[in-house]
Amino acid sequence: MNRQRLIFTFLAAAALSGGSVAAPSPTPTAAPSPAPTTAPAASPTAAPSPLPTPTDAQVKARASALEVAGAFSNDGFKIRDGHAFLSIAPKAPKFIQVNLSSGNQYWFIAAGAGPAKRLAVSLYDETGKPVPAETYENNAQAAAGFSPQISGPYIVRVDELEGEPAVFCLLYSYK
Repeated sequence: MNRQRLIFTFLAAAALSGGSVAAPSPTPTAAPSPAPTTAPAASPTAAPSPLPTPTDAQVKARASALEVAGAFSNDGFKIRDGHAFLSIAPKAPKFIQVNLSSGNQYWFIAAGAGPAKRLAVSLYDETGKPVPAETYENNAQAAAGFSPQISGPYIVRVDELEGEPAVFCLLYSYK
């Protein structure tokens, strides 16, 4: 019993220290067991690479998109954690493929910053056929919502109808 407690204590100490330590063998050997090995310590100057700092335009676009999404959250929609920043220009729509589940309701929200004057969001099935959706447009804020009947891939299209090349933020809500 004492031997098991000793082995357990030894292994627990090794796990807490972060190093790997060989457990004592059940029978003594003539050769000494190898010294514990540990991973080399990270260099104090090697810091993990930080996330890129968002630009002012990206921050404004995301804040604007969250403003619209907040209105949907009043109706029980949850805002998905992720978001995307993309550049857009008039007559150069962006297409984003998403996988959706039947039985859920979704709102896809896009908001531009700076020179973007008017955006539009539309939805398509995997074959490129438009799906019936509710839409919302307010200058550089736009959204489209629907509830898919079939789970699978769908396409979100974001168009800049007026303005100059700009950045926009896309996020979505679901319930």
